[in-house]
Amino acid sequence: MFCVAAMLFSSCSFLDTYPEDFLTPDDFYETEEELESALLGVYATLAESSLYSTNMLARMGLSADIGYERYTFDETSVGYYDVSTADSKILGYWRELYDGIGRANVVLANIDRPADMEQEDRDLVEAQARFLRAYYYFMLTTRFGDVPLILEVPENGNKENVQIPQTSQREVYRYIISEMESVAEQLPDASTLTGGGRLSKSAAYGILARVAMYMAGNPLNEPGMYAKAKNYAKRVMDYNFHRLNPVYEDVFKNYIQDRYDIAESIFEVEFSMGGQSTYTLTAGQVGRMNGIYYYTVVDGKNSGQSLGALRASSYFYELFDATDVRRDWTIATYEFSSETGDKVDIDPADHWKRCCGKFRREYELTSSKDLVYTPINFPILRYSDVLLMYAECVAADPESTAQELTDAYECVNMVRRRGHGLDAGTPDPSVDLVEEGKLALLEEIKDERARELGFELLRKDDLIRWGELYSRMRAIRATIPEHYVSSWYVAARLYYGNISQRDVLWPIPAYEMGVNHQLVQNEGF
Repeated sequence: MFCVAAMLFSSCSFLDTYPEDFLTPDDFYETEEELESALLGVYATLAESSLYSTNMLARMGLSADIGYERYTFDETSVGYYDVSTADSKILGYWRELYDGIGRANVVLANIDRPADMEQEDRDLVEAQARFLRAYYYFMLTTRFGDVPLILEVPENGNKENVQIPQTSQREVYRYIISEMESVAEQLPDASTLTGGGRLSKSAAYGILARVAMYMAGNPLNEPGMYAKAKNYAKRVMDYNFHRLNPVYEDVFKNYIQDRYDIAESIFEVEFSMGGQSTYTLTAGQVGRMNGIYYYTVVDGKNSGQSLGALRASSYFYELFDATDVRRDWTIATYEFSSETGDKVDIDPADHWKRCCGKFRREYELTSSKDLVYTPINFPILRYSDVLLMYAECVAADPESTAQELTDAYECVNMVRRRGHGLDAGTPDPSVDLVEEGKLALLEEIKDERARELGFELLRKDDLIRWGELYSRMRAIRATIPEHYVSSWYVAARLYYGNISQRDVLWPIPAYEMGVNHQLVQNEGF
């Protein structure tokens, strides 16, 4: 069914004319199965190569201060902060998200078409399509600022009908929050789902917490949003269903081996190579782009290529203490011999050489792996993030109570305990933060979010909303000696040296500017 949906809604750009083989709604949407198939096409946008499948994983600079790209093919691109309006990855990101928005718009325009369908089932399809459309706008506005807000299917693809001005970022955020709030209660309880591939109430309120938290920070600094974010996160916590997986590395082994744990992994992008998947049988490149460097064939068996394109900064490695089990899982201590396939330990002093270790292809269940594609799922929202968002927003909200602050410290301490291999619910003075007020907690959370959520595509956005992207990147650049000539040092100097003040946003793609003359370019491009 997915193939039909993909064909139905494929297009080069939301501003281009429709392809000649586009199937009109008159040819579809007559049954509940067809409507559901179209909804899966909306979900499948998440798994596109310009988004969570490939480019976002390592090639778009989203790890910021904790990780850099080492993939020479991208040296003059956004992956190395050498950003231009002609960057193909930025154009792909824009296009795929607007394509997903277009798919959602078509589903919603035809939501009443199937005659033989229970209203509850119809409402559920509508809620998911509206939430995903809002999420795609969230992904757009965090990267581009003001963007066109398109909520209906254009009459046709004539260029006269797609001259659409941008809506201000503040208004886009208000739309996102209003839309997500209006459908959240129509989504199922997470406890009724087998995994995080589908939206649930928990996913909705957890993502709402993220949206409100971003709106509370730079550049909008919207009053009252920390309080809203705090309350959204508390909704997820109060379901009394979610919990931290006792073993940190098992969270990621589950993604690698197609095991669901919705109590921890609330919302995830699904990929498949013939195994289980909610909305697509398409494999991604999780573990190839952002895995441990490896490329060899031993005894006729391919053990799975990994480009090692995402490397950790020395700053990130040094954020961990020696007893934090997250360090050596998140930042690999080894790579693989190209000749034998054996593990080769990395010199402890070579912090800059270490790869992202969260998505390890060696744990894939098949013995002979595909060179390029993997079945590894990727997290969008984990319960530990909900706990850290709640704690941060309590600390940032001037109206928070003393009890809320105590609870916020406990949320952070639960994450820290699990991160040190301890029981999350049992206090332990060896790792627990002592309550010292809101400002102290805010500073601790900046580091704890890196340790817990590193390489999960949240770090750049965190630094932007804290107003620290440029200063942190420049500070790291200053630590890389000029006389170090190994390739990873060269790549790191480029990555951290190219940063500029304008990089809080990406440019509107030049191609889109040429088609839609109502668009206004972002400052500095």
